[in-house]
Amino acid sequence: MRWLAVLVEFMLATLLTVAAVWCWRNGIQHTWFQPVGDAPGFEAVRYSGPWLALSAGTVIIAGLLLIDLVTRAFRRAH
Repeated sequence: MRWLAVLVEFMLATLLTVAAVWCWRNGIQHTWFQPVGDAPGFEAVRYSGPWLALSAGTVIIAGLLLIDLVTRAFRRAH
């Protein structure tokens, strides 16, 4: 039963890590503006707070799951 919990936590931590990367990529948007007249072209970066906060939250939860996974996997059975 203990190894089933370890496996489930590993799968959840992996899923949360993938979700964190996806949220992070959605939280940063690049926009390229073409040159107009004498003004040069430039790239603007927009950061979306809710997406980045969700990414940070999922990383924190995944980290806690990994800590629990390690303690379950290496705990001695009495």
